[in-house]
Amino acid sequence: IRVGLYGALLLFSVILLALSCARINYTLHLPPGDPLNGGRDFYDPVIPELIFTTLVTIGWSGLILFLSLSDSSKLRFPRLYGDELIGLVILWFFWIGGAGAASSLWGDLSFCQQFSACRVLSALEAFAWFGWITLTGMIAFS
Repeated sequence: IRVGLYGALLLFSVILLALSCARINYTLHLPPGDPLNGGRDFYDPVIPELIFTTLVTIGWSGLILFLSLSDSSKLRFPRLYGDELIGLVILWFFWIGGAGAASSLWGDLSFCQQFSACRVLSALEAFAWFGWITLTGMIAFS
């Protein structure tokens, strides 16, 4: 189950990284005449935090999956339960910060689902919360 949860967390992180990169690319290269922000380029402050969080999570999940699936019993860290739990709790705070900030900034996006940029934001919020829920489950059942 542990390997499956780390795999799911890795998948959610990769998807959220891709969505965050798509969002930052869109906001920094607004087409002329785009109604968003009067057509002037900008960036959402939560996006760099989500990119950082996903990159750290991809590294952590990859390390744990590598250690779990390989014969690396010579390495002490993070084979110990406490070491892994500390890493998960740190990630949990990153994810709750990113998911909470994204939900606070964008909120309910049901009114604009006809625009692809809005659908990206909806998916971005969803995968931020999926990652946090996965981490919460991993911590709760550890």
